[in-house]
Amino acid sequence: MVKLAVLGSTRGTSSQAIIDAIKEGRLEAEISIVISGKKSAYILERASSQGIESRFLEPSGKSREEFDREITNLLEEKKIDIILLVGYMRWLSPEFVRRWKDRILNVHPSLLPAFSGLFDRKVHEAVLASGVKETGCTVHLVDESKDAGPILVQKKCLVEKQDSVGSLKEKVQSLEGEALIEAIKIQYAYLRKGNSQ
Repeated sequence: MVKLAVLGSTRGTSSQAIIDAIKEGRLEAEISIVISGKKSAYILERASSQGIESRFLEPSGKSREEFDREITNLLEEKKIDIILLVGYMRWLSPEFVRRWKDRILNVHPSLLPAFSGLFDRKVHEAVLASGVKETGCTVHLVDESKDAGPILVQKKCLVEKQDSVGSLKEKVQSLEGEALIEAIKIQYAYLRKGNSQ
Protein backbone atom coordinates (compact mmCIF):
# COMPACT_ATOMS: atom_id res chain seq x y z
CA MET A 1 0.00 0.00 0.00
CA VAL A 2 1.31 3.42 -0.98
CA LYS A 3 1.73 5.94 1.84
CA LEU A 4 0.85 9.45 0.70
CA ALA A 5 1.46 12.91 2.10
CA VAL A 6 -0.38 15.95 0.79
CA LEU A 7 1.06 19.47 0.85
CA GLY A 8 -1.55 22.17 0.23
CA SER A 9 -2.28 25.86 0.71
CA THR A 10 -5.89 26.08 -0.49
CA ARG A 11 -9.13 24.09 -0.24
CA GLY A 12 -7.52 20.88 -1.50
CA THR A 13 -10.53 20.01 -3.65
CA SER A 14 -8.60 17.41 -5.65
CA SER A 15 -7.54 15.61 -2.49
CA GLN A 16 -11.19 14.68 -1.87
CA ALA A 17 -11.22 12.52 -5.00
CA ILE A 18 -8.22 10.61 -3.61
CA ILE A 19 -9.86 10.20 -0.18
CA ASP A 20 -13.00 8.88 -1.91
CA ALA A 21 -11.04 6.50 -4.18
CA ILE A 22 -9.27 5.03 -1.12
CA LYS A 23 -12.60 4.55 0.69
CA GLU A 24 -14.14 2.93 -2.40
CA GLY A 25 -11.19 0.55 -2.80
CA ARG A 26 -10.16 2.03 -6.16
CA LEU A 27 -6.78 3.12 -4.81
CA GLU A 28 -4.68 1.02 -2.45
CA ALA A 29 -3.25 3.89 -0.48
CA GLU A 30 -3.32 5.79 2.77
CA ILE A 31 -3.01 9.53 3.22
CA SER A 32 -0.74 9.54 6.26
CA ILE A 33 -0.53 13.31 6.73
CA VAL A 34 -1.67 16.63 5.24
CA ILE A 35 0.67 19.59 5.76
CA SER A 36 0.12 23.30 5.14
CA GLY A 37 2.09 26.46 5.74
CA LYS A 38 -1.19 28.40 5.80
CA LYS A 39 -3.15 28.06 9.04
CA SER A 40 -6.52 28.95 7.46
CA ALA A 41 -6.18 26.52 4.52
CA TYR A 42 -9.39 24.49 4.29
CA ILE A 43 -7.36 21.44 3.23
CA LEU A 44 -6.37 21.01 6.93
CA GLU A 45 -10.01 21.00 8.02
CA ARG A 46 -10.92 18.65 5.14
CA ALA A 47 -8.24 16.20 6.30
CA SER A 48 -9.07 16.27 10.01
CA SER A 49 -12.80 15.83 9.29
CA GLN A 50 -11.87 12.58 7.49
CA GLY A 51 -9.70 11.37 10.38
CA ILE A 52 -6.44 12.20 8.56
CA GLU A 53 -3.61 13.80 10.54
CA SER A 54 -3.24 17.45 9.56
CA ARG A 55 -0.36 19.72 10.50
CA PHE A 56 0.16 23.45 10.17
CA LEU A 57 3.82 24.45 10.00
CA GLU A 58 4.67 28.12 10.58
CA PRO A 59 6.78 29.37 7.65
CA SER A 60 7.49 32.93 8.82
CA GLY A 61 11.01 33.66 9.97
CA LYS A 62 12.39 30.55 8.27
CA SER A 63 14.30 30.15 5.05
CA ARG A 64 12.76 27.95 2.36
CA GLU A 65 15.38 25.30 3.20
CA GLU A 66 14.60 25.37 6.94
CA PHE A 67 10.86 25.11 6.34
CA ASP A 68 11.30 22.24 3.87
CA ARG A 69 13.57 20.38 6.31
CA GLU A 70 10.76 20.50 8.88
CA ILE A 71 8.47 18.91 6.28
CA THR A 72 11.10 16.27 5.45
CA ASN A 73 11.37 15.31 9.13
CA LEU A 74 7.62 14.70 9.28
CA LEU A 75 7.61 12.76 5.99
CA GLU A 76 10.51 10.54 7.06
CA GLU A 77 8.79 9.87 10.39
CA LYS A 78 5.69 8.72 8.46
CA LYS A 79 7.74 6.66 5.93
CA ILE A 80 6.05 8.43 3.02
CA ASP A 81 6.27 6.95 -0.48
CA ILE A 82 4.76 9.75 -2.56
CA ILE A 83 4.15 13.46 -1.87
CA LEU A 84 1.24 15.21 -3.60
CA LEU A 85 1.23 18.96 -4.13
CA VAL A 86 -2.44 19.98 -4.24
CA GLY A 87 -2.81 23.75 -4.55
CA TYR A 88 0.55 24.20 -2.83
CA MET A 89 1.52 27.86 -3.20
CA ARG A 90 5.21 27.63 -2.35
CA TRP A 91 8.22 26.81 -4.51
CA LEU A 92 10.16 23.89 -3.05
CA SER A 93 13.85 24.17 -2.20
CA PRO A 94 16.31 22.31 -4.48
CA GLU A 95 17.48 20.35 -1.41
CA PHE A 96 13.92 19.07 -0.79
CA VAL A 97 13.40 18.19 -4.46
CA ARG A 98 16.66 16.21 -4.53
CA ARG A 99 15.83 14.39 -1.28
CA TRP A 100 12.43 13.28 -2.63
CA LYS A 101 13.44 12.74 -6.27
CA ASP A 102 10.77 10.83 -8.28
CA ARG A 103 8.42 10.99 -5.28
CA ILE A 104 6.81 14.45 -5.62
CA LEU A 105 3.75 14.80 -7.87
CA ASN A 106 2.29 18.19 -8.71
CA VAL A 107 -1.09 18.82 -10.30
CA HIS A 108 -1.05 21.92 -12.50
CA PRO A 109 -4.28 23.42 -13.91
CA SER A 110 -3.16 23.61 -17.54
CA LEU A 111 -1.85 21.36 -20.29
CA LEU A 112 1.83 21.88 -19.59
CA PRO A 113 4.13 23.20 -20.96
CA ALA A 114 1.44 25.80 -21.71
CA PHE A 115 0.89 28.37 -18.94
CA SER A 116 3.64 27.07 -16.67
CA GLY A 117 4.83 29.15 -13.73
CA LEU A 118 1.36 30.52 -12.91
CA PHE A 119 -0.82 29.63 -9.90
CA ASP A 120 -4.55 28.99 -9.54
CA ARG A 121 -6.85 31.61 -11.13
CA LYS A 122 -3.95 33.28 -12.98
CA VAL A 123 -3.67 30.12 -15.11
CA HIS A 124 -7.33 30.25 -16.15
CA GLU A 125 -7.14 34.00 -16.82
CA ALA A 126 -4.19 33.37 -19.14
CA VAL A 127 -6.00 30.47 -20.87
CA LEU A 128 -9.06 32.66 -21.59
CA ALA A 129 -6.92 35.60 -22.75
CA SER A 130 -4.98 33.35 -25.16
CA GLY A 131 -8.05 32.13 -27.04
CA VAL A 132 -7.04 28.44 -26.96
CA LYS A 133 -9.85 25.96 -27.56
CA GLU A 134 -8.66 23.31 -25.11
CA THR A 135 -7.24 23.24 -21.61
CA GLY A 136 -7.05 20.73 -18.77
CA CYS A 137 -4.69 19.56 -16.08
CA THR A 138 -1.28 17.96 -15.88
CA VAL A 139 0.23 15.76 -13.18
CA HIS A 140 3.99 15.80 -13.41
CA LEU A 141 7.02 14.83 -11.37
CA VAL A 142 8.62 17.77 -9.62
CA ASP A 143 12.25 18.50 -10.39
CA GLU A 144 14.33 21.66 -9.94
CA SER A 145 12.72 23.38 -12.94
CA LYS A 146 9.47 25.36 -12.64
CA ASP A 147 6.49 23.22 -13.75
CA ALA A 148 8.68 21.35 -16.23
CA GLY A 149 9.30 17.92 -14.67
CA PRO A 150 8.37 14.74 -16.57
CA ILE A 151 4.64 14.54 -17.34
CA LEU A 152 2.76 11.47 -16.07
CA VAL A 153 -0.90 12.21 -16.88
CA GLN A 154 -2.86 14.89 -18.75
CA LYS A 155 -6.64 15.27 -18.95
CA LYS A 156 -8.37 17.70 -21.31
CA CYS A 157 -11.55 19.74 -21.53
CA LEU A 158 -12.92 22.29 -24.00
CA VAL A 159 -12.71 26.05 -23.50
CA GLU A 160 -16.14 27.37 -24.50
CA LYS A 161 -17.23 30.90 -25.42
CA GLN A 162 -19.30 31.30 -22.25
CA ASP A 163 -16.51 30.15 -19.92
CA SER A 164 -15.34 32.44 -17.14
CA VAL A 165 -12.34 32.01 -14.86
CA GLY A 166 -14.65 30.42 -12.30
CA SER A 167 -16.33 27.97 -14.68
CA LEU A 168 -13.00 26.99 -16.23
CA LYS A 169 -11.49 26.41 -12.80
CA GLU A 170 -14.41 24.11 -11.92
CA LYS A 171 -14.06 22.15 -15.18
CA VAL A 172 -10.34 21.63 -14.70
CA GLN A 173 -10.68 20.76 -11.01
CA SER A 174 -13.18 18.04 -11.89
CA LEU A 175 -10.39 16.34 -13.89
CA GLU A 176 -7.58 16.75 -11.35
CA GLY A 177 -8.60 14.04 -8.87
CA GLU A 178 -8.70 11.23 -11.46
CA ALA A 179 -5.47 12.48 -13.01
CA LEU A 180 -3.77 12.32 -9.61
CA ILE A 181 -5.12 8.81 -8.91
CA GLU A 182 -3.74 7.55 -12.25
CA ALA A 183 -0.39 9.24 -11.64
CA ILE A 184 -0.08 7.75 -8.13
CA LYS A 185 -0.60 4.25 -9.55
CA ILE A 186 1.92 4.84 -12.37
CA GLN A 187 4.62 6.27 -10.11
CA TYR A 188 4.20 3.79 -7.27
CA ALA A 189 4.53 0.90 -9.76
CA TYR A 190 7.70 2.54 -11.09
CA LEU A 191 9.16 3.01 -7.60
CA ARG A 192 8.40 -0.57 -6.59
CA LYS A 193 9.95 -1.91 -9.78
CA GLY A 194 13.08 0.17 -9.15
CA ASN A 195 13.40 -1.08 -5.58
CA SER A 196 12.94 -4.74 -6.54
CA GLN A 197 15.74 -4.78 -9.13
